[in-house]
Amino acid sequence: MGPITSIAVFLTIWWTVLFAVLPLGTRSHAEMGIDLKDGGDPGAPVNPNLKRKFLTTTLVSAVVFVVLWLVIRFGLITLPEIPANY
Repeated sequence: MGPITSIAVFLTIWWTVLFAVLPLGTRSHAEMGIDLKDGGDPGAPVNPNLKRKFLTTTLVSAVVFVVLWLVIRFGLITLPEIPANY
């Protein structure tokens, strides 16, 4: 896997993991019983902790990427050869 492909794969993994991590530990204003008098959305998170979630996403993505790279590097899973003539 070349460097450009590696970057593309890592970014794809990162975005997928980000959307899995975002809702974890998030409490909305409605859940906390906070009344928003200025017209804010009651479903908006009180404290989204984005820095922590980005760090968690990066660490989990790095682990997943390393596992994927090792699987590809050592040929643990190979794609069947597709014949050129259909």
